[in-house]
Amino acid sequence: MAIRVFTFVQMELPWELGPADGRYLLRTKGGLDNGEPEHVVVLSTVGAKRRGMLESRRPRMRDTSAQPATVPITRVTVIDPISLSSVAQARAWLEQLDPEAEARSAANVLNRVLSAHRIAGASPYIHEIAPEQALVIRAGYGEGELLADGLWTSARELVLSQKRRGRRAMVLRPQERLAVLLSGRGEALLCEELALRARLDLDQGRRELAAIGLERAYATALLELPAERRDDLSARIEELRELAPGVEETARAAIDAAGRPGDVQEPVVRHALERLEAALRARTAVGFSVQ
Repeated sequence: MAIRVFTFVQMELPWELGPADGRYLLRTKGGLDNGEPEHVVVLSTVGAKRRGMLESRRPRMRDTSAQPATVPITRVTVIDPISLSSVAQARAWLEQLDPEAEARSAANVLNRVLSAHRIAGASPYIHEIAPEQALVIRAGYGEGELLADGLWTSARELVLSQKRRGRRAMVLRPQERLAVLLSGRGEALLCEELALRARLDLDQGRRELAAIGLERAYATALLELPAERRDDLSARIEELRELAPGVEETARAAIDAAGRPGDVQEPVVRHALERLEAALRARTAVGFSVQ
C-alpha cells in the first residue's frame, strides 16, 4: 500500500488562541453543499497548565516570587489535505519553498479559524496573528495520522527575513509616537484606528468589511485632518477628497439590495487605503519624506 505524504507548516505562539485544542477542517465556500477540503488545522496547547486544570478556585495566601509565570504555548499545524505522490516530491517541495510566502499563507489559514471563532463565540478579544509573532515556524512533511499527532518525517525551520530588515528605521518612529501618545502630548485620530481595521480586513481577504470600514475611515479622516489646519497635508487631503466618491460607491456595492455580499473592486479599496495610510504617516513624520 502506497504511503500518503502530506506537507505542513507549523507555528508556535506564546498564548492560548481561543479555539479548543483539536482538528479543524476548512473547506471552500460551497453554499448549501459542502465545499472541497482546503486545509486541516491542528491546535494543541503545551507548556503550561490549562485553567480548567487548576486545583481550586478558592483564593489562597502564598508567598510571591520574582520568577515569571509559565505561559501556555499553542502549537498550530496547518496541513495540506491533498497528499503527494512520493517522499521525493515532498522533499523537493521542502527544499524549494518560499519561507515568507508559506509562513504568511499558514497565518492566513489560522486567521480564518480565529475569525470564525470570534464570530461564533461573540468573543471580541479573539484576534488574528502575524507570522512574526511566532516563537518558531517550521515546514515539513509526514504521514497522515502521525502528522496530525505532531510526528513528522522531515521538517526545517523557516526564518523570516523581514524580522530584522531595516529594524531601527521601522521601530524608532513608532516608539517616538508611542511616547507622545502615552504622555498626553498628542492624541490618536479616530480614522487611524478605522484605517487599521480596514487594513486587517483587506489583508485577510474580507473585502466587503474592508470596503465598509474604509468608507467610515475616509468620512472621519476628511473631518479630522482638515481640522488640524496643516498646510503640509493640504495636497494629501485633497487627494483623499477626490478618492472619497469611489470609496463610498465601493462600500455601497459591498452589500447589494438583497443583503448579500456584493461585488467589491479590491484594487479600488487597496489603492484608496494605501493613500489614506500615506496621509496618516505624513501627519506623524514631520521632517521626513513619505511616499
